[in-house]
Amino acid sequence: MIEHVLHLILLLLAARSFGEIATRIGQPALVGEIGAGLALAVLAASLNAPFLAELSRSAFLDLTAEFGIFFLLLLAGLEIAPGELFFLLGGSGCGKTTLLRCIAGLETPTKGKIFFGERDVTALPTHKREAAMVFQSYALWPHMTVGQNIAFGLEERKVDKKEIQCRVEEALAMVKLEGFTKRGIDQMSGGQQQRVSLARALVVRPKCLLLDEPLSNLDAQLRLEMRSEIRRIVKENDLTGVYVTHDQAEALSMADRMAVMDQGVVVQVGPPEEIYRKPISSYVAGFIGETNLLKGRVDENNLVNTATATLAATPSVTDWTPSPGEEVILSIRPEAVKIVNATQADLRGKIIERIYLGSIIQYAVELGDGSVMQVTEQNPKIIRSPGEELVGLQFSGQDVTLLAR
Repeated sequence: MIEHVLHLILLLLAARSFGEIATRIGQPALVGEIGAGLALAVLAASLNAPFLAELSRSAFLDLTAEFGIFFLLLLAGLEIAPGELFFLLGGSGCGKTTLLRCIAGLETPTKGKIFFGERDVTALPTHKREAAMVFQSYALWPHMTVGQNIAFGLEERKVDKKEIQCRVEEALAMVKLEGFTKRGIDQMSGGQQQRVSLARALVVRPKCLLLDEPLSNLDAQLRLEMRSEIRRIVKENDLTGVYVTHDQAEALSMADRMAVMDQGVVVQVGPPEEIYRKPISSYVAGFIGETNLLKGRVDENNLVNTATATLAATPSVTDWTPSPGEEVILSIRPEAVKIVNATQADLRGKIIERIYLGSIIQYAVELGDGSVMQVTEQNPKIIRSPGEELVGLQFSGQDVTLLAR
């Protein structure tokens, strides 16, 4: 019995220690706790301790099977401020839509809690959460008019007919579709249908507006127009918005703050400028915009020796300084690089590709080790051509980010 208690204490201490380590490197504590379970399983095998092995195995299975991807998100402790337009950003299958649907009440978590303010809404049905959702597919009834589509939620809530009429007109005014009450859905453009979908969500007067990739079905010009419209609607009506997308441009241009997700884990949270300029990892740096990633090793002077040059860099995390000899990754945004004469820079290469985009020109420059750096210049005075001539690549040390992982 005493042996079992000691094993349990060992498990708890290991889980806590691994959780603290995970937190320090920007991961949810749960990730470290899973690691503790795995480590104890290995230790148990080496010590031939069957109870310890069973304890670590069951802990690991509970964490992965019961918690699942979504609960890693919840235990990361996301907190969204009132009136904030918050983005969940990540690749397909990262868990962002699952999280949104749980907030909306369309899916029920088996662990963790969801709070609106101090109110626990985890077990509440969708219509009692003071939240409304705008879907990617609009989800409008084609046989109903615009007004009937917008009024549907209020009719289900048994709202008085006169109030329904007033609130439908109010919602149409919010999305700038006054006078469209009797118009058929099939008579509306894609952008107008998206506005109707927004109006249907707004008519119930939610405190939280949930948007699941609402612009993905629109053409490029309409997407640009609707970005500003959605942000205006959220801010003018003092709503809290949670917006799911895989489009980095949408997130950067609209968000107050964003969470970047990868494989069910919240990797980094912050304002768009911070995440773009100080990505915490190579995944974030590569996902949010384009970047150049260079491998190197830190020397005694805190400079980074790469295969082609020695560079100064700024750590992405303020309380982290790599040790001499440590292998690191550098991130340099293409727009931070300027092409100059070869004699003016330590980093040199040959232009192998040029893409002309009007006011912007993109270059691919092959370095001496065979790697390629992307360079973006806006309205350059000199337009260069691919060729054998060496060019220099110039940038500030403040534009070179030393990634924490």
